[in-house]
Amino acid sequence: MADLKQNIDKKQLESYKSLLTNLVEQKGTKTTGAIDKAFDTLIQKRSNDKTFYGKSLVVSVLNSAVVAVNEIGLGKSSVISLFLYYAFEKEGFDAQKIKTEYDETVWLITEGLTKISKINEKTSSSQAENFRRLLLNLAKDVRVILIRLAEQSYLMRQMNLMAQEEQVRIASEAMFLYAPLAHRLGLYLIKSEMEDLSLKFTNRDTYNMIARKLATTMKARKVFIEEFIGPIGKELKKQGFEFEMKGRPKSIHSIWNKMKRKGVEFEDIYDLFAIRIILKSELKNEKADCWQVYSAVTDIFQPNPLRLRDWISVPKTNGYESLHTTVIGPGGRWVEVQIRSERMNEIAEKGVAAHWKYKGLEGEQGIDEWLAKIRDVLETPEPDVNNFIDDFKLSLYSKEIFAFTPKGDLRKFPEGATVLDFAYDIHTDVGATCTGARVNGRNVPIRYRLQNGDKVEIQTSKNQMPKLDWLNFAVTTKAQKKIRQRLNEDKVKEAEIGKEIIKRRFKNWKVEYSDDIIRRILKNYRLPNAQEFYCNVSNGKIELSEIKDFITSEEAIFETETTSLEEFETTRKAPESEKTSEDVLIIDGKLKNIDYKLAKCCSPIMGDSIFGFVTINEGIKIHRTNCPNAAQMIGKYGYRVVKAKWTSKSPESLFSVDISIRGEDDPAILNSISEALAKDLKVSVRSISLNASEGLIQGTISLKVRNLKQLDFLLSRLSAIKGIYSVQRFEGN
Repeated sequence: MADLKQNIDKKQLESYKSLLTNLVEQKGTKTTGAIDKAFDTLIQKRSNDKTFYGKSLVVSVLNSAVVAVNEIGLGKSSVISLFLYYAFEKEGFDAQKIKTEYDETVWLITEGLTKISKINEKTSSSQAENFRRLLLNLAKDVRVILIRLAEQSYLMRQMNLMAQEEQVRIASEAMFLYAPLAHRLGLYLIKSEMEDLSLKFTNRDTYNMIARKLATTMKARKVFIEEFIGPIGKELKKQGFEFEMKGRPKSIHSIWNKMKRKGVEFEDIYDLFAIRIILKSELKNEKADCWQVYSAVTDIFQPNPLRLRDWISVPKTNGYESLHTTVIGPGGRWVEVQIRSERMNEIAEKGVAAHWKYKGLEGEQGIDEWLAKIRDVLETPEPDVNNFIDDFKLSLYSKEIFAFTPKGDLRKFPEGATVLDFAYDIHTDVGATCTGARVNGRNVPIRYRLQNGDKVEIQTSKNQMPKLDWLNFAVTTKAQKKIRQRLNEDKVKEAEIGKEIIKRRFKNWKVEYSDDIIRRILKNYRLPNAQEFYCNVSNGKIELSEIKDFITSEEAIFETETTSLEEFETTRKAPESEKTSEDVLIIDGKLKNIDYKLAKCCSPIMGDSIFGFVTINEGIKIHRTNCPNAAQMIGKYGYRVVKAKWTSKSPESLFSVDISIRGEDDPAILNSISEALAKDLKVSVRSISLNASEGLIQGTISLKVRNLKQLDFLLSRLSAIKGIYSVQRFEGN
């Protein structure tokens, strides 16, 4: 070891040695000299530097490398590239030197890390554009993204060391960008951890509630799991299988999502875990062994045939292979059982990186197909980056279906894909001229949603062309992009025709064509840009006689403003107030004569942790940091977020808040609630909406409070009423 390593403590030196050991034993690394050299360079250049949350930069980079190797499965080149990126982050890189001293692969990964480093910069550009840059690098070498995911994973584990605004920013960015990518790349453990940590730091009360209830039910779950797996294990041993079997709890975030989606309480969710059976099988016997184990399980417990998921015959695009079934366990409870080999399990946990270990197997082809599609999507710039990110984020999480061409070629699509998506997947021209299809021998329209196993023969016509409403049922990113691109081309042509019409008419009317007169027309018709105006002229939506009447009026002639036409030739820029600022917006309790409003989606009250969001038409909206929409706003429009906090002065206004309540259906409880609200708590109640069903009452109480402290006291008081099962603040939608 070099003397430079004396600059890190003994514990971290042990981590480095452990990292090298793992690379040698698990990844087949023959020599570690290049890694030593890169690590020494990092220490030499950055040994005195700190991260923004106060830790040694070298230690943080080392720990990120440990995550990349141990949890994602990356190897030597990735570790060297990570060390070199941070070593030369400040002074820049000498590409030729890195290529000479290391190799071309190390340079490509290092260069990729350099390019996507801007994703964390606070600029006035949209986060969606940063996301595009990240994906552009993904099309070159997926290891760049895997390293970035390792860094983000380690960073999120340090969030308890950060200020609250940084916690919210990082958590929102993870939910918006990194968790979907981890999901799509098959890194389910990292994806789940990111989602759980995001929930913990944006909605701590909910996180703690679910974590506490999971802990209290853990003993009962263990007893149930032992009762369930006992007969299965006995049968598998009898059949001669070598295996590992364990219960896998659902993540806190997934439980919370299910509670919101189904509108139920924690106690009403029964599938809090899944049983996983991992087989030690030879490659040639994997599928047969999985199906044999499936047979053994379903002989013991009754399966639900509608819940069988076969991802070993046709793996997911990200390479995921497993056999899932749901059976009725002891006590009539549904239990999900996942059956897979050790190889399949490693791919399921380490995703794309595990494919390098098993290169040449079927799953590798799926990854190549996915990367090829991303490259195709990124070939042409998308006019609206927000459309791009919304479409792509949906495709990251979507389920897959499989359809066939007339020749029997298999095509994969997201769930909900239509005949139109199939046509564009074949070729852009086929999609643009698609009129319908013959699916399984019968004619169907272009809106027809594909089903698993469909055989599709596309029908076209040279007279067909893309229409605006196609965007309503095209699902794939490629189809959406190509349709928008063609529509935009047609719009440009239409605008040129409208512009020529206006110029000719102005000449006939003896009116000078100028930027100023076009600007006044746009203002009169409230149009965002000149292209829209010219299109409306071309298609007859604006009458030429109306335009003549306006421009010859005295009001139009003498109106004076200095805005240039160029401002209207493109879409409007973000207002000055949207720029990133370190100033903090102070919110008081008067709520009078101010330029901000309280958001209805989360109903913040005095004392809540809040932020401001600059809207286009309604000024600044104040949201709670745990608002259901916070992750999307901060992740997608970070440049429009304004720091905000409540003033310490006593409020003069009351704040609207809704609470959800659930309890025993008993008239005495209703009286107790009313009495507590009216007499003990003396709050202003706006409405009470409670429904009784099967011995339970549940519903919402809308009221007004002075601040968060009063609300917490109110919730505590109502929770103490006998027969009340749960009382909590309504989280919004």
